Amino acid sequence: MADVLPYKPSQGEIPTDPGVYRFRDAEGRVLYVGKAKNLRQRLSNYFAPLRTLHERTRRMVTTAASVEWTVVPTDVDSLQLEYMWIKEYDPPFNVRYKDDKSYPFMAVTLGDEAPRVLVTRNRKIPRARYFGPYPKVWAVHETIDLMIKAFPIRTCSDASYKRAMATGRPCFPGQIGKCGGPCSMKVTIEEHRAMVDDFVAFMAGGDERFTKELSKRMLSASAAMDYEAAAKYRDQLASIEAVLGKSSLVLPSDEDADLFGIAEDELAAAVQHFVIRGGRVRGVRATMIEKEIDISGADLVEQVLQRTYGEGVDVPRRILVPSLPDDAAELEVWLRERRGRKVEIAVAQRGQRVELMRNATLNATQALIRHKTRRTSDYVARTQALTDLQEALDLETAPLRIECFDISHLGGTNVVASMVVFEDGLPRKDQYRSFNIAETTDDTDSMYQVLMRRLAYLDRPEEDPVAELPADPLSDGEEVVAVPRRKPRFSYPPQLLLVDGGKPQVEAAARAMRDAGHTEIGLCGIAKRLEEVWLPGEDFPVILPRTSEALYLLQRLRDEAHRFAIIHQRKRRRRDIATVLEEVPGLGASRIKVLLKHFGSVTALRGASSEEIQQVQGIGPALAQSIHTHLATR
Repeated sequence: MADVLPYKPSQGEIPTDPGVYRFRDAEGRVLYVGKAKNLRQRLSNYFAPLRTLHERTRRMVTTAASVEWTVVPTDVDSLQLEYMWIKEYDPPFNVRYKDDKSYPFMAVTLGDEAPRVLVTRNRKIPRARYFGPYPKVWAVHETIDLMIKAFPIRTCSDASYKRAMATGRPCFPGQIGKCGGPCSMKVTIEEHRAMVDDFVAFMAGGDERFTKELSKRMLSASAAMDYEAAAKYRDQLASIEAVLGKSSLVLPSDEDADLFGIAEDELAAAVQHFVIRGGRVRGVRATMIEKEIDISGADLVEQVLQRTYGEGVDVPRRILVPSLPDDAAELEVWLRERRGRKVEIAVAQRGQRVELMRNATLNATQALIRHKTRRTSDYVARTQALTDLQEALDLETAPLRIECFDISHLGGTNVVASMVVFEDGLPRKDQYRSFNIAETTDDTDSMYQVLMRRLAYLDRPEEDPVAELPADPLSDGEEVVAVPRRKPRFSYPPQLLLVDGGKPQVEAAARAMRDAGHTEIGLCGIAKRLEEVWLPGEDFPVILPRTSEALYLLQRLRDEAHRFAIIHQRKRRRRDIATVLEEVPGLGASRIKVLLKHFGSVTALRGASSEEIQQVQGIGPALAQSIHTHLATR
């Protein structure tokens, strides 16, 4: 693989202004949209030597065939344009959101003559005011049932309302005390509108005003011996307290905020969005994010905020996040335009906010774990997945044992491969393996070599003790655990081999299977871009339904192999940099360990100045200069 991309623009060709850039493939499809305060500086990161790029970023730039940019006057304009283009083009390498579109909301149709309250998933009702989202439908209905006891507003359908107003007979929900609109013939349109305003004000966070007012009315009615009115106010107050009891006070009662807890790994992230109004959690939304390129921390927060507040969403006074994005000031301006008033983006630092952020992050962590292990505990779903795979790939038997292979490298160097094993739809981490590949021409050659090495073990006799370990040692990953076996490792033949890639990788794997004499094993590949499943010798892929259990199983295998390959790649990089540092006179193993721990990554260490290196404990000026000079020449 060439270390320089053929479509790389010259340095002077790229402007230094703020703007938005797009990477396109050979067919003109937009692969990735990004923004920058300085286009030249930002794009230069993508056109660095390929071996230095993160694997998923390298995959994006090598898939692309061109890059184009648009200059804008301000950073806020670039934020807006980036959002518009992401919505328009849906680029496959931008982060992919998988939130549950079925989250129910409570909506009040303020645009109607007599507004009604209803449960809906439609966020496009004209002039409606939304509250939530709620985790379950029953939670919305329960809240509405309690609220209409305190604020009896209309709940009946539009058809029932029109019929009641035309005939002068109460609607059916009004007859049984479930509707308090004008159609119940108990209030006027004006009185009902005032009740709706109180309903909305209470749901928006005006708790104390209503509880104090109702308590005062109840006491006044009781003092006047109007016990019927006092009982009515008492019941309303009890309903309000019941609603408040469903959500405890987590922040000061006058605080309106949105809080985002985020948990992430190399391939995915989970977001927990807490909607806090009047100091109480009024709604929670969970979102899963698939990362297509290297993005984490503050950059991920920025993407989440852009997506959350894109259009028609209530923007609060304060937004609490785990870390501040680099463009926090521009985001605040962008959000202020949507809210019409000041918006503050802040990090929770002390007191109740920190505790709430910790709770949201814990929820996000658990959601990420559930996402990774989803469906694996469901025996029916796993069985369905294996049956669907057997039918889709025309296998003789269900693939009870599947082995997946992935190739990882840095611009053609430091080539490694991973093998993960699933049996009965569940991972067998004790049988995961990592391979070091010394010489290779491309990914297909690497795939051929790895499969030849793997398939060679199927021909060894069971009593051969040498079969316990390969002659060419495999680099065991951190999750490999030695367990006693009756059979040597690798002697169990899989029913299906899965490779990460499209037609070229599948054909290379098929060639290895023919040369090894094991064509009885099923083979397929899964291409990342469109999740296509390729079979050997076929000109067109198999397209599995997006919601199928079979596709989910293949994706999980592919992602697990990719994750395991990244772990091994990082280990090799750490070993490589340690080897280089060992050549520096006066630098021993303990100081190397302290250096790598201080800077956190090899990239940060290589980019550090001698003064920054000198700040590490135990590193003097002369040694810091030696380290800086040595790394700069390697």
